[in-house]
Order: sequence, then structure tokens, then C-alpha cells
Amino acid sequence: QVQLVESGGGLVQTGGSLRLSCAASVNIFNLYAMGWYRQAPGKQRDLVATFTAGGSTNYADSVKGRFTISRDYAKKMVYLQMNSLKPEDTAVYYCNARLFRDDSGSWGQGTQVTVSS
Repeated sequence: QVQLVESGGGLVQTGGSLRLSCAASVNIFNLYAMGWYRQAPGKQRDLVATFTAGGSTNYADSVKGRFTISRDYAKKMVYLQMNSLKPEDTAVYYCNARLFRDDSGSWGQGTQVTVSS
């Protein structure tokens, strides 16, 4: 079980930027995958951006070109830089970490991102 703590959410106007942080309790180098998901009210939780095995990244089409995922192995941190934010980006953002391929993963408590129009 990986403990995850997200931070960095908040209220921002359309076109603004936020940087989310996720602190892990384990060495993230050994994780199979780690990244960000989001859940808007009344909707399912969807992938936003992840690192996968081998170091590749995967982004939702809706955030490509606007969001960037990055990581710091020494600090055991994963970040999500969000630029050009839109009202439809409003959601609770969750960090997820998977120890191996078939692992459903561990989740953080989530951080609220609200983009006003």
C-alpha cells in the first residue's frame, strides 16, 4: 500500500495555471505507474496524465498541450502543471500509484480544482 498526499488545488480563473503535487510514501522509481485522475460532480473518475512502465507518459486528449506531468525521484513527488485552465477542468484531482500492472492502485485524498468562467 502506497500512501499518497495531494496538494496545490484551488480556485483559479479561466486561462490561469495551477501546479498540483503528490507526495508518495515509497520510492516512486519502482512503481509500475503513477499519475493523476480527476472526478467532476456526477461523473466517473477519469485519467488525466500518468507515467507508465518504461517511463512513457499518457495524457487525456482534453489536456494535451495544456497539462504536463513530471516527477522528482529524490523527493518521491509527482507533479501536474496545469496551464490554460478551462471551467471543464473543474474537478477533484486524485493521485494514483500502482505497484504492478494488475494492481488497482492506491489513491490520495484528492484536491479540489475549481476554474471560474
